[in-house]
Amino acid sequence: MAADWTTPADLVTQVQRLWERGEILRASLTGEALFPKLLRLSRPSTQDSGSRFEEVRKWIAALKDGAEAHGYVVEFEEVAHRQLGRNEFPGRVLIQTEADALRMIAKTRAAERFRALREETIAAFPSLDAWIVDHPMKVVEHADRWAGHLAVLKWFVEHPRSGLYRRQLEIEGVDTKFIEDHRQLLTGLLEAVLPPAAVVGEPGSWFDTRFGLREKPSLVRFRLLDERDHIQGLSDLTIPTADLARLEFPLEDVIVTENEVNGLALLPRPRTMVVFGQGYALETLGQVRWLGAKRLLYWGDIDTHGFAMLDRFRAHFPAARSFLMDRETLLAHKLMWVAERTPSTEPLTRLTEPERALHRELLRGTHGERLRLEQERITFRWVREALLAL
Repeated sequence: MAADWTTPADLVTQVQRLWERGEILRASLTGEALFPKLLRLSRPSTQDSGSRFEEVRKWIAALKDGAEAHGYVVEFEEVAHRQLGRNEFPGRVLIQTEADALRMIAKTRAAERFRALREETIAAFPSLDAWIVDHPMKVVEHADRWAGHLAVLKWFVEHPRSGLYRRQLEIEGVDTKFIEDHRQLLTGLLEAVLPPAAVVGEPGSWFDTRFGLREKPSLVRFRLLDERDHIQGLSDLTIPTADLARLEFPLEDVIVTENEVNGLALLPRPRTMVVFGQGYALETLGQVRWLGAKRLLYWGDIDTHGFAMLDRFRAHFPAARSFLMDRETLLAHKLMWVAERTPSTEPLTRLTEPERALHRELLRGTHGERLRLEQERITFRWVREALLAL
C-alpha cells in the first residue's frame, strides 16, 4: 500500500497526539464538544482504484479490521468509477466518544486517575482549578508523586515567607531533593495558590527567593596586600558577601580580577585589597557598597565577554575603572592572542569611549577574527609597571 494512505496505526497516532496535547482531558473539563472527532484520512485516488485495485482492496480491509480492533467508525460513501462502476469507499473516519478515544490508546485508567487527583486538588486548593485546565498533562505526568506536591503546597500556604533553609523544611513524605527535582512544576503551582504577599520578586526568580526561603549565602574571596590590614595574621579569606559588606578596611585601592592566579600573584602593596571575581556572578559584589568609596579597578580579559562583565560591574559601581583592558596592552601581547569561542553581542552602555572603541574593534575583527587576550597571558612585568603607574 502507498505510504501516504492512512493506516489504522496512523489513526491511533492521531488520537494519541490529542491525548499528549491535553486536548481530551481539557475538553472534559471545559465542556468543549471535542467528540465526535473527525480524524484525518488520506486515501487512494480514483486513478489508484483502477490501476492498483488489489492494494486498494487490502487497504479498505485493513481499515475495517482496525475499526473492529480500535473502536473508530468508518463512514463509507458511494464512488463511481468508469471501469469498476459504483462502489462503497471509505469517506470519513470518526471517534464517536471520549470513552472510545481513551480505550483506543489505553488511557482509560489514566483519565480516571486524573479526575480523582483533580477532585482532591480542587478540594484542597480551589484556586488551582484554572491551572489544571491549562496543564492537565502535568497532573498525569506527576500522578505518582502528586501527594508530595500537595503536601509542599500545604506547607507553604501555612508557612509563608518562612526564612528557613530548604533543608529545614518538615514536610511529611517530602525531602529537599523532591523540591529540587520538581521546582519548576512547584513554582507554577505555588504562584497559583499563594497570596501575592507570600511571593517575592519577579516571575523567573530563583525558587528559594521567590517563596521566602533562606538562600545559600554567596561567598567572596579576597586578599589583603598590606600586612597592616591582615586579620589576626590572615591575608587570604573567603567569607559571605554580606559579611564583607559589614567589614570596611582602611583601603585606598581595590582590584577585582577574574583570574585566580592573578589574585594570588599580586605582590604586597599599601592599602590594597584584591577581590577574586566570579564571572558573571560578580554582580553579588554590589552588596558591598563601601567598595564604591575606594579606587576600584576591574581587571578582566580583553574580549567581548570581559567588556560585558565590566559593563555589568559598573551598573553597581559607575566609577569603577578598567585595568589592563586597553588597546596598548592588547597590541603589546600579539604572541599571546587566542580565539574567543563565542563572542558576546549584548549591547553595552557603560563603557568609556576608549573601551567602547576597542570593544567595537573586537566585534569587527579589526585586529583579528574573534580575538581574545586572557588576563593571565599578560606578562607580569607589564602588570607590575601598570600598578606602579597608578
